[in-house]
Amino acid sequence: MRKIIVMLALVIANFVMEAQVKTPQSSPLAKIEQVVGLTTVQVEYSRPSAKGRTVYGDLVPFGKMWRTGANANTTISFSEDVKVGGKDLKKGKYALFTFPKADSWDVIFYTDTNNWGLPENWNEANVALRVTVKPETLNKSVESLSIFLNNLTNDSGLIELSWERTMVAIPFTVPTQDTAMKSIEKTLAGPSAGDYFSAAQYFYQTNGDMTKALSWVNSAISNSPKDKDVPFWYLRLKSLIQAKSGDKKGAIATAKESLALSVKAGNGDYEKMNKDSIAEWSK
Repeated sequence: MRKIIVMLALVIANFVMEAQVKTPQSSPLAKIEQVVGLTTVQVEYSRPSAKGRTVYGDLVPFGKMWRTGANANTTISFSEDVKVGGKDLKKGKYALFTFPKADSWDVIFYTDTNNWGLPENWNEANVALRVTVKPETLNKSVESLSIFLNNLTNDSGLIELSWERTMVAIPFTVPTQDTAMKSIEKTLAGPSAGDYFSAAQYFYQTNGDMTKALSWVNSAISNSPKDKDVPFWYLRLKSLIQAKSGDKKGAIATAKESLALSVKAGNGDYEKMNKDSIAEWSK
């Protein structure tokens, strides 16, 4: 009897899981991703609709904080440090809150994004940035809350919030020239030690040309910071490449260097791997 009850419970549970009713959300989720210059901007928000109601001054009262959307926090993220309304804002993800007034809006970028609506306990320390913008009157009513990224240039754009007959445009600028120059300087400076290491590791793991792999790992070692020890994992890879190339004597010598540095760094895993390889190659 007990087995029958257990089986029946499992059948009912499976039925409930498979029979979940799906209905459209009253405030559907929207996602926007836009590259501005060399900066990626992402917005995620739920879109309430007016449905015949008066929005500003009623559904969204003047003089009170607004979640700026529905459901979970409306969020915006920037892949680079930017300026919003002429003020610095670090790269990252923020909840977007607003404080609408008849003649001006405060726009708040809040570091805690894990709220359903407004934070239960507002913490001013989480305010990364607050800017004030002027609302504009639209000549056509917007039924559903809309957030767009418009007026794009290589260096700037507008975050536009539109609903009913009101729009607020929040200007922002992106560090395109600085980002481009860093990319140019890095490319012209040539591959980094990490680039050489990754190339050597790939050739070793895929049985590529070991001569090239050895050349690249040697470049990784020679391009490592001169004021620090050579990374012991670089030397470990070199010893493996040497062993695969048939140079066991060289592999043992390099493994001993890696062993000494891994002991110095307190890395027991690499210490054991080097000891095991030295023992194997010494046979």
